Amino acid sequence: MAADSASALSLVEEFVSGLQDSKAKDVAKGVKDGEFTILQLVEALGPSLTSSQPHTRARGVQLLSEVLLDCYGGLTEREVEVLIAFYENRLKDHYVVTPPVLKGLRALTKCKTLPPGSAVSMLKSLFQDVHVQSLMLTERAYVYNMLINLMETREAELKGLGADFVFGFVQSMDGERDPRNLLLAFQIAKNIIQRGYNLGKFAEELFEVTSCYFPIDFTPPPNDPHGITKEELTKALRAVLTGTPKFAEGIFQFLLPLLIEKLDSDVQSAKLDSLQTLTACASQYEHKDLAEFLEGLWSSLRREVFQTSSEKIESAGLAALTAITSCLSRSVLSSESEDVLSNFLILILKDCKHHLSEPDLKLVWPSVKLLQAACSASNRAGYIITAAVLPALIDQYNSRTQCSHRRTLLEVVQRFIQSVKTSQASEDESVFSPFRASLCSVVFAALSETNSSLQVTAASVLTSLAQQNGLLLDSDIELAVDHLTRLLLTEEAGGVSVSVVECAGALAKLHPDVFISKLIPRIKQEMFSEPMDQDNRNSSEGYSHHAVRQRCLSALAAVSTQPNVVQESTLVLLDVVSSAHTGSFSFSVDEVVLVCCSLQRIAEQVEDTEETGRCFHEVVIPRLLSLFLQAGLQGSSGVGSPLVEEVVLSAVVPVISTSCSRLQPLLAAQTASRAVSLFLDGDVSFLPDNSFPSHIQLLKNMQEKPWSQSQLTCLLMSCVCSLPRTVEVPHVEQLLSQLEEMSCTCSHPLSYTSAAKCFASLVNKRPHDESLDTLIQGTVKRVYSELDNTSSSVRPQAFTLLIWVAKALLLRYHPLFTALTDKLFSLLDDADLGLMVADGFSLLMSDSPDVLNRSCHADIRIMYRQRFFSENSAKLVQGFNAAPQEKKPNYLKALSNIVNKLPKQVQVTELPALLSLLLEALTCPDQSIQLSTLSCLEPVLINPPPVLIQQLEALVSRLLALISSPAMSVRIASLQCVHALSHFPAHEVLPFRTRVLRALAKPLDDKKRLVRSEAVKTRGEWFLLGSPGGR
Repeated sequence: MAADSASALSLVEEFVSGLQDSKAKDVAKGVKDGEFTILQLVEALGPSLTSSQPHTRARGVQLLSEVLLDCYGGLTEREVEVLIAFYENRLKDHYVVTPPVLKGLRALTKCKTLPPGSAVSMLKSLFQDVHVQSLMLTERAYVYNMLINLMETREAELKGLGADFVFGFVQSMDGERDPRNLLLAFQIAKNIIQRGYNLGKFAEELFEVTSCYFPIDFTPPPNDPHGITKEELTKALRAVLTGTPKFAEGIFQFLLPLLIEKLDSDVQSAKLDSLQTLTACASQYEHKDLAEFLEGLWSSLRREVFQTSSEKIESAGLAALTAITSCLSRSVLSSESEDVLSNFLILILKDCKHHLSEPDLKLVWPSVKLLQAACSASNRAGYIITAAVLPALIDQYNSRTQCSHRRTLLEVVQRFIQSVKTSQASEDESVFSPFRASLCSVVFAALSETNSSLQVTAASVLTSLAQQNGLLLDSDIELAVDHLTRLLLTEEAGGVSVSVVECAGALAKLHPDVFISKLIPRIKQEMFSEPMDQDNRNSSEGYSHHAVRQRCLSALAAVSTQPNVVQESTLVLLDVVSSAHTGSFSFSVDEVVLVCCSLQRIAEQVEDTEETGRCFHEVVIPRLLSLFLQAGLQGSSGVGSPLVEEVVLSAVVPVISTSCSRLQPLLAAQTASRAVSLFLDGDVSFLPDNSFPSHIQLLKNMQEKPWSQSQLTCLLMSCVCSLPRTVEVPHVEQLLSQLEEMSCTCSHPLSYTSAAKCFASLVNKRPHDESLDTLIQGTVKRVYSELDNTSSSVRPQAFTLLIWVAKALLLRYHPLFTALTDKLFSLLDDADLGLMVADGFSLLMSDSPDVLNRSCHADIRIMYRQRFFSENSAKLVQGFNAAPQEKKPNYLKALSNIVNKLPKQVQVTELPALLSLLLEALTCPDQSIQLSTLSCLEPVLINPPPVLIQQLEALVSRLLALISSPAMSVRIASLQCVHALSHFPAHEVLPFRTRVLRALAKPLDDKKRLVRSEAVKTRGEWFLLGSPGGR
């Protein structure tokens, strides 16, 4: 024990007299390890604490406080009581002792063993003996943290102090200027208000001491390590000012005049802060708090919207008006009370309504915005405003003759309808029910007009009306569908057709049965009418039959969001594909592609239910497979079906792929089984037209089959490659074997590419086990043998399989991928395949649209691109340096393809190391390499690294040479890079100014407008460089 005391005494002496601050950690460790107790430490500190020198006493207290910060958790209640008494007494000591005393008290406030009554005792001593604002920043923070700690753990005791606690805090905070401490002080003030502390007669003082900071005017210094922002301070202060309704009773008479005063300020940030604070207050407080100030508030809000110079302030003003109206709407009416809401809305209508009768004047829209903001606040407000405004708007529409005025009035009506839409409860009658007949009459009349802009606006209004619960009758919907159908079939204007399709899609979600009975049969009739008949019937209109079909297909896709609509619309689309195949009706290849695009859109947007899943599983997918299989089998007979065209096959693949990716697990498994049995065994039993020849073998003897059959492999790919990884593909070993054989022997590009994609996708999703490694090694061995044989006729096919398998392994971080990468790099020197391999790196780094993507449930690990780049960039540079001169462009193209697909943030950090190669790439004659390299360089030029500035001469020379490139895209990209160079440090780029300006004279006269525009901006920046008033 004596040894322990001696140890403590030695450490104390070294800290106090030797001024070795690090000894505090040793003392704390000794207390934690049980070498000596806190009481023994106090005994050892005795001579220091009783010294006649204030600084010595301060060092002693400082040591004790720092030890307590580390050891407060192990103190007993008795020890805490003694220490509190000691510290309270020390608060009366010399001012140099006060900071470490406060530090110790802050540590004690964290103790769980704090004795009852000690919180009150500490605070009384603190408020009585310490003038907080005379302390340094850190010590003031100690005080605020003490208060926060005690409010969390001893709230009942603090509330027992009554208003004295609030008064003490007000005194402590008064005059605080440091933003770090203000955040703490605002937190304390918010707690006082929201937790129901007794404010007594100090409510106004609390308001004054906090509101003096409103609005916050704070700009953080550059490179501020604390990261405190103006927004943080603003939100913290707003939380105080908008506290609770109880607090409002004491301070609202001061706050609202303050807000109105700040709204009159010329400082935009003060206005914005005032409006946002007003919005927060109105949503928190009661109508009686606002009643006295409504006229002043309305005057300020009206001015900010009518005379706005900022969209932010206008939006904040409208939000504040909505919040005030909503607050007033919560008032309870009685026979004796005044209707505050009605009186306020009368003010608004008085100042805004008369502007609505002047649709060609600029005050129409500010007035509409204000009325709309009030209207959206509540149902009561909506009823009052619509009753006052809508009849006048409808009368004006009927009396006006100019289409521009009518369109403006319709847009105003739509604004009101949209403003009420979100506030309408589902069980309530619509605010617009009294005006239903008039509104429908106006909308249908506008749809019947010949002015396209009026029709577009009317379609938007119709959409808004339909979304009002229970507003439109069934007869109104039927008439609306008739109008939409007529416009769809007769109006050629692009804007009208887009609006009609959007409107039809919105209405079909709410009223699907009407579209099934009226629109879809009419579209089907139009799709299957012959162009010649159409021209005879409508020769005066002279619209294109193809354009009509295109609009019909867009409309079918737009309305197909509900399962019952999808069942009807997909049948029409499938009938079109069937008719195109059989030739019973004339459909072009482009129209069949559009049909496939519509089917894909339906598959993407339809509700994911079992009903829709069965529709695609049992109807859409089997029928598409049947039709394309028929076309493929007939392809060699000379029958010209559009379904054998590659563009059509490419369009149908995403239809089947999207459908399969969204199937329920059971249906997905059945689809996989059907597709595999069809392509492996020729099982056509599930196809609707079972008139196929027996013993179909779609994946065997590919050398003997015509391309029209072999290319059907893309349909197998679309069926099995988009299924979830949990779905087991049957006979997968046999399937992979056939796909590998086809990939390496078939001569048709689409066929062997589809087989390679399908093989790679299945490999990507297989579990990682020994059988997978064996499969990959066997495939790679065969591919290598073909690639190493320079006389082989199937080297392109072997490379295609190699690059897709490499991508499949890269996405899942398979360890065998490294060997495939090395093989790809070695092939860059190949005389025949080098350029193809360089392009293949773009495939590795890009997202594939049809397989090996997330929508197809591929196994994709995060940041695989960054990993590939970090592991292989050095190999690429090494290969470039060792390659013969004629092969270097292949390495440059590979590098450009890799870097161009990296995220911009990675490019900025990694490109400086590859700068020499990128500069070399700019001299490559291949325009695709030039463009890709320029797009990589541009983000780096915004914040140039030192290595780039050192290469400025070479960079400027190469960029100026590309300004005259034959390719417009290269000229524009090079000009953008030259533009970025002008923002380099002026002393670095000023020597190039004359040379650059001379070179920029040529693109100023370029034949392409986009090039001239970029040249003007670039030359302007360089011209100002080094000039008076410039940089």
